[in-house]
Amino acid sequence: MTRDSAASLRTRDSINSGKSSVAPADVATAVLTEAEYELFAELGRPRRVEAGQLLFRRGELGTTMFVIARGVVDLDFGDDLVGKRLGPSEFFGELALLIGDHVRSADAVAASDGLLIELRHEEFQRLVDRDPGLVSYFLRRAILRVVLNEQSLIRRLRRRNEELQSALDSLYTATHQLNQTEELVRTDELTRLYNRRGLTLHMQERRELRAHRSMGLLLVDCDRFKQVNDDHGHLIGDRVLQGVANILRSVAGPEDFACRLGGDEFCLLVVSDQRDEVMRFGDFIVSTAQGLMQMSHGTPLMCPLSVGACLIDPTRDWNDGYAHADAALYQAKRLGGNRVHWHDMELTSA
Repeated sequence: MTRDSAASLRTRDSINSGKSSVAPADVATAVLTEAEYELFAELGRPRRVEAGQLLFRRGELGTTMFVIARGVVDLDFGDDLVGKRLGPSEFFGELALLIGDHVRSADAVAASDGLLIELRHEEFQRLVDRDPGLVSYFLRRAILRVVLNEQSLIRRLRRRNEELQSALDSLYTATHQLNQTEELVRTDELTRLYNRRGLTLHMQERRELRAHRSMGLLLVDCDRFKQVNDDHGHLIGDRVLQGVANILRSVAGPEDFACRLGGDEFCLLVVSDQRDEVMRFGDFIVSTAQGLMQMSHGTPLMCPLSVGACLIDPTRDWNDGYAHADAALYQAKRLGGNRVHWHDMELTSA
């Protein structure tokens, strides 16, 4: 006895005994029993196909079911889902026949020359009239196959969503770590202000964003800072530098930029095109440092500060503005420090 004959006998026994259960293994491959195939072939319409021929596209409405008599058909479900390759005695497109005007879920393409059996509503009705018991069993099996396929699809989509979420989480973590690393590269470790590299990147970003608003530049330098280190040690010197950073941080607005250039030299970029406004920033920095010095008893909290100030044109080279502010800072130092000195770029240029 052949496998198909045995399957046919099991089908007849199941129908005759009135059993309604169908084992999942019986529907996994969508293979018709010998009795089903003979009946479908007798009442269906033969259709010859050639290799590469498109039978239907995903998304089209369909009303026809197919059984493969000879050859091979590929089903492509798209969206990275696993396709199927069907061979002789296997069927596909049954939902279009059972539901009517059903949207195809796959592209169907003949992978080789072959022969198909088409079943439309009229042919299927003749099947029911000829052998309702066998057709009833086929329908239960076809429906169970659809349910199992949908469950498998849901599991695959759930796994893919989980994998996608895991990939997104990993990407978020990597991005966060990259941002932290980039922030560390831009930031001075002692004062938590931006460092010289951070200042350079900030100026580049402003140029790229075409942020051409005039700015005030204040260079800040600690007077007699070496004496603080010599008399009280580097730990106290570090606390003084952190104090200077706190002053700049307190006076800087959301669009301003405070930076430690290195050693005991700092700078503050403020969005302003007014000399008086920039000078008020410098006066505040110097007077705040003076107030902290008066609060010190023994161990210094602060040292005097010298400030060189000027207006800079953000469209011009940064070094031009820095040179003018540095000249103003040198003049403040030469006059004894603990003061703000202004450098007028226009007068110098003239």
